[in-house]
Amino acid sequence: MEYVGLQQQITSNNRKSILLLLGFPSILLLGLYIVLIFLSTGNTNEAFLSATPYVLGFTGVWFVIAFFGHSRMINYATGAKSLERKENMRVYNLTENLCMSVGMKMPILRIIESPALNAYASGLNEKNHTVTITRGIIDKLDDDELEGVIAHELMHIRNNDVRLLIISIVFVGIFSVIFQSVIRGILHGGRRRNSRKKDGKGGFIITLVILLVSLAMYLLSIFFKFSISRKREYLADAGAAEMTKNPLGLANALRKISGNSSLDNLKNNDVKQMFIDNGPGKRTPIFISELKLIKWIAGIFATHPPIKKRIAILEQF
Repeated sequence: MEYVGLQQQITSNNRKSILLLLGFPSILLLGLYIVLIFLSTGNTNEAFLSATPYVLGFTGVWFVIAFFGHSRMINYATGAKSLERKENMRVYNLTENLCMSVGMKMPILRIIESPALNAYASGLNEKNHTVTITRGIIDKLDDDELEGVIAHELMHIRNNDVRLLIISIVFVGIFSVIFQSVIRGILHGGRRRNSRKKDGKGGFIITLVILLVSLAMYLLSIFFKFSISRKREYLADAGAAEMTKNPLGLANALRKISGNSSLDNLKNNDVKQMFIDNGPGKRTPIFISELKLIKWIAGIFATHPPIKKRIAILEQF
């Protein structure tokens, strides 16, 4: 594997993440334009310019409501509770030292009482920035490894990754609802076949176009969301290596986390995307995980890059 410098990787990942994020509204407007080509009886460009403010306005209101309500969903889904300082001075000391080294405010610390090895960062501003770790992380990792994990989550906060991921999750939710609404509309319309026969063929074509466009928008938004998530994990790994000056600490932590990160009670896939690892557990059959085609498809729709690749890059620093 070709060596990638730390600053080069950070710059590259930031640039790619911004481009991917801009892809969400681009998909929405492109889908609108394609549909208007078939629906508009006059000038398509004029119809597009007229409809755009309404579409973006409705999407913006929806986005704001979902954006600020998403943190509550994360906290509820994980069942995390406050990590008491007296019983966990080791975690507090490591976190405070890392924060002082880069001049950032100490986040809230929470814990999930689970033997699984995992962690995540949350919060939209300094008042509610939070690092949450599992009991398994505290019990199974040594100081260097635990420091690497905490640094990884602190980098998510410093890089505004939490905000970025929530934006991508909200946009995918919007496209999902659009697609589901189209499906419901088609099923509902199928029960009322009393339409004029002369419009039957044209109506079918328009319906098919809307269905295909909405499906394409939804699939592309999922692809962009997963791409953003993978890029931010690489960036947080690189930042943690720079913060701790010990990339092998995080690399060794990821080795222990691999295959041991699954929280059985956590079913929300959007929340799983926030964790340091969202890979397959030990119960994944070996013959499936080694099939090249399945690995390629899984890689496209994975929220995190392969943990082996993350370790390999850390070992280059």
